[in-house]
Amino acid sequence: MSFLRYLMLLSLIAWLGGLIFFSFVVAPTAFAVLPTRHLAGSVVSRSLNSLHWVGIVSGLVFLVTSLLYSRYTTGSAHPFAARHLLVVIMLVLTCVSQFGISPRMASLRASVGEIDNVPLNDPARVQFNALHHWSTRLEGGVLLLGLVVVYLTAQPHA
Repeated sequence: MSFLRYLMLLSLIAWLGGLIFFSFVVAPTAFAVLPTRHLAGSVVSRSLNSLHWVGIVSGLVFLVTSLLYSRYTTGSAHPFAARHLLVVIMLVLTCVSQFGISPRMASLRASVGEIDNVPLNDPARVQFNALHHWSTRLEGGVLLLGLVVVYLTAQPHA
């Protein structure tokens, strides 16, 4: 049982730790240190892609181990427990970002070249900025939901 709980916690640590590190270290550092915003955007985009895959794998590991843990400790997997539903929502948000928003942003960046050279009122720039805002909101949502999952998982009865 303790190994399942260990895997549950490890998967959350990997996912949320990655989100926190990305948000507060990788992205700001890339834009502060690299010579162009275009290059920084490329680094951040590539890092976000990796982060999404860490999240997808971690979310699946958490779900499997948490369902098994619940089954072994209570006799029922409790698939509709709050922590399971929240992780499913986190996975959906991550997949929307990975397979919906990120490819569209990459396509826009490729079609216009250096996005910062595109006027702010250009339709491609407006669309890129809107997608960027949605990407940021989704990542923030995943982080907040993940913190709730950590709290729920840390409870003695979890």
